[in-house]
Order: sequence, then C-alpha cells, then structure tokens
Amino acid sequence: MGWSWRVPTWGGLVAATKVELFEQIRRDSWHGGLSVRALAAKYGVHRRLVREALTRAEPAPRKTPQRRSARLEPFKAVIDGWLRDDLDAPRKQRHTATRIRARLLDEHEAGGLSYGAVRDYVARRRPEIRIEEGRGPAKVFVPQHHPPGLEAEVDFGELWVRLAGTLVKCYLFAFRMSYSGKAVHLVSSTCGQEAFLEGHVHAFTVLGGVPAGQIRYDNLTPAVTRVLRKGRARIENPRWTAFRSHYRFAAFYCEPGIEGAHEKGGVEGQVGYFRRNYLVPVPEVNSLAELNERIAAAEEAEEARRIGARIRTIGQDFAAEVPRLVPLPDEPFETGLLLTPRVDRYSQVTVRMNRYSVPARLIGRQVRVVLRSSELVIYDGRHEAARHERMTVRGGEALVLDHYLEALMRKPGALAGSVPLEQARAAGVFTGAHEALWSAARRALGEPAATRVLIEVLLLHRHMDAADVITGIEAALSVGAHAADVVAVEARRAADARGGAQDDDGKDGLPAVPQVTSLTLRRLAALPADTRPLPTVSAYDQLLTRPRTPKEGRS
Repeated sequence: MGWSWRVPTWGGLVAATKVELFEQIRRDSWHGGLSVRALAAKYGVHRRLVREALTRAEPAPRKTPQRRSARLEPFKAVIDGWLRDDLDAPRKQRHTATRIRARLLDEHEAGGLSYGAVRDYVARRRPEIRIEEGRGPAKVFVPQHHPPGLEAEVDFGELWVRLAGTLVKCYLFAFRMSYSGKAVHLVSSTCGQEAFLEGHVHAFTVLGGVPAGQIRYDNLTPAVTRVLRKGRARIENPRWTAFRSHYRFAAFYCEPGIEGAHEKGGVEGQVGYFRRNYLVPVPEVNSLAELNERIAAAEEAEEARRIGARIRTIGQDFAAEVPRLVPLPDEPFETGLLLTPRVDRYSQVTVRMNRYSVPARLIGRQVRVVLRSSELVIYDGRHEAARHERMTVRGGEALVLDHYLEALMRKPGALAGSVPLEQARAAGVFTGAHEALWSAARRALGEPAATRVLIEVLLLHRHMDAADVITGIEAALSVGAHAADVVAVEARRAADARGGAQDDDGKDGLPAVPQVTSLTLRRLAALPADTRPLPTVSAYDQLLTRPRTPKEGRS
C-alpha cells in the first residue's frame, strides 16, 4: 500500500496504488482480451509485473533489504563472542543490548555507535546463537500498578560473586515498592531466615518506614512452613509472624509455582534488571560488605531513572510514598538465629557445617551463638566471647590465634605448624615484625623459650593497639632486645607519643578504665624546688689511678 504508480490511461496519467494497478490490468485482460505485451505497453510496466498481476490479485509483499551498519561491522565478532560467553555465564547475569553498547564504548572506543544498531543486531543474533547451541527462550513477566505507599514486593535472586579470588554463589535480597519502583538490595551468603529478616530491616531503614498495606511474597521457606491446598491460607513460621507483628505489616502470598510469578512481577523483573545492569560482569570484591557498598551507590543512581514511559523519576514517585509509610518501631528486632552448640576439644564450635574458634577456656561448655547473614557472635553467658565473619563455603574453618594463646603457652611446640598461625599470617595479623622478633628470640633463647616470649608479646594485643605493639617490637629489635617486657615498655611509650596511653578496651564491651595518678607524685609536685647540688663520685676516681705494688701484682 506504500507504492504509487503513474499509470497511463486514455485520459492521461493518473496516480494509483499497486493493488489498483493489478485490478486494472486484470480487468483489461478479462474484458478487453489484451495480451501481456499490450498490457505492458498500455500501463508502462514490465511484462513480468503483468504476469504477476494476472496470477494473483494481491501484490507480493516487498522484501526488506538487508541493511549493513558500517560502524557496527568491525565489532560484530566481539559481540558474537560475548553472546556465546553468556551461554555459559550465570543465567541471570548475561549481557543486554545496553550493556553491550556500554562495553563497546568503554573497552573498544566504538564512538558514534547507536543503540538502535546494537539492539537490532543483538535481537537477531541472540536467538540464532541460542538455536545453534540448543538453548531455550527467556521467560516473560507482567508488570503491575499499585497505590502509593501501600504495597511492596520481596524476592531472592541467585548471584555469583568472585569473593577474594573464589567464585561463590550468593543471594540478592530485593525489596521493591510497587508504586514508585524504589528498590533496596542486600547481598548475603545465604537465603535463610536470618538473611530474610536482615534484608527487611535493611530495607525498612533505607526507606525510612514500612509499607502501610501488604507485602507480596512467594512461598519462601523462611516465612511459610506449609502451603494449604485451597485458598491463600498459609501456616507461617512463628519467628516470621513475630517479626511481622513487630513491624506491623501484612503479608500476601502468591500462588505456588510459576503461575504465581505474575502476581509480583515487579520484583521479579527488578532482580533481573539490577543483576544485568550493575552486576555484569561477575563482580570481584574482597568482602560482601564492599559489594553492598557498591550496591548502595547504584541504588542512589537509580533514583534518577524513569521506568518505561513514566513522566516522573523513581525518586520523585518515592517522595510521594514517604509520608504514607508506617514509622519504624523504637526497639530493634534481633534477626539472628539463636543456636546453642558445645565447644569441642579443639576450642571450636560447629555452625552450619563450618567451624569457628572460641577462647580455649570455654572447652567443654555450651555457648550461645547468634547467627546472622554476614557474621556470627558467640556469647558466654552475657559476655561476648568471639565474633567471626560468616563463611560463604561449607567445611571451612575460621580460627583466631588469640583464642589459643593460653594453650600454646603450655604447648609452645604446637605454634609453628598450627592452622591459627597460618590464618593469622594470611589475614595480615601476624606481621613481619612478629616474625623478626620470633627469629631473634630463637637465636638467643632456643625454640621453647622463644615461642613463649612471642606468645607474651601476642597477649599484649588484647590490651594495646596493634600499631603500638608493632612499634614496640621494632624499637626493641633496633637495640638488640627481644624480651616481652621491653616490647611492652616501648609499646606504651609509642602510645604515649600518640597522645596518651591506650585504654584497656575489653572484648566484652566494658567502658575503658581511666588512668590512675600516683598519690606520691601529686605530693612531690607540691614540694618546693630542691636547690642542693647533685651528688658526685669524682673523688673516687683517684682510686682508679693508684699504681699497684709488686706484692699486689704477684697476688
């Protein structure tokens, strides 16, 4: 219908569409009996077109020409390589057309390359590559609209992170306000109830309140213990019920299986969007805390984004939701899971198939463990005995050298090949200054005594700053000393030089003990100045110069 023809008639030239031209040719052939050559001459077209008109009443669709992008041509091989690598990458961390164009601009200086050219090429090549490799199509989620400040959606998503050089599977908690699209994320090493509750607390803190209506969930194990057959009734986890009651919000549970995904399509799409745009390629960090800091910065940048064809940004829509949020309660809710393991003979407790050290004095006793998504805290009664970062792999050991010092004082030969010492070296706690002191003490005292000197120095870290202790070690070695007392004196001198003696901060969180002033020093400060000359022993020097007699020399 887009073509126009200037066809000759007996009255002159008249414009007509291709369909009308076909109709006139067919009519003249039927009623006038004109030949193909005569019809071609009458209408000024090729005989091939006349034969096509006589064969069919509707013109064949016009073929779309294969256009080539001269600017994109040099980078097609690179794009194909990325798309092929995506087939082996985590399913929800693959390149989009936007990400591919951004990488071409940053890594290959593809200036002037339009998004449309990249989008069309990726849309055409991705299914071709997937078909070649025998992969299936992607799934579709349906967005929803909700009143401001009333509803939110929650979901977990899998995430791969290269954590300290090791590829680790983590979990991305996503909390999305349904009206504005404002989303809060938190990465943790688990998707258990402790991470589930901690993600909610983090989201409520960032948002400044709790949705006044309901929050949509699928049937997550941390929240639901049993799904009833009919209706939306669920048997909830008692701890989850207590958490909801504390923060005063209602839960809406979607239908089980894939059928219920459309009921919270906003957060389903949010998890995938955030992964593709901010977590591709696979992030490389030293800790999950570092990754969560990056995610917080990305969330701030997201407030300036417009979702789809919306007029206002995410931040502007969320500003309308803030007054409608329910204020946070005054008292916090403990999100950690309470466990009560017993300390074994290796001065360790086993939590979720990982082993963590505690002070050796607790061997054989039952302790309380508060397990959180990123750490676990071990209590002996009301006092904190140890605190460890939660391990992301199973079968690991987190051993602190300080927990074994009393035992090593009795068995100094076990220190050299111990696992706590190796982990302290890897963490940078056992420094080169400690190694130098140990070596100097071994040369002077031998192995058992030298190790005990080193342990006495390590015990100083419990009451003094690590930098001051290291300074004391270096000062002692500079004068050829290796005794723990000398190190302690030099460390205290270094602390005084920094502006005052280091207060003894106990690990149980007790307040620091104030410095005590000697009563004798206070009395001496009030006495008048002593003007007497200082004593001298110069008169005794003549005894050193008296010559010996022959008799004294023979004796």
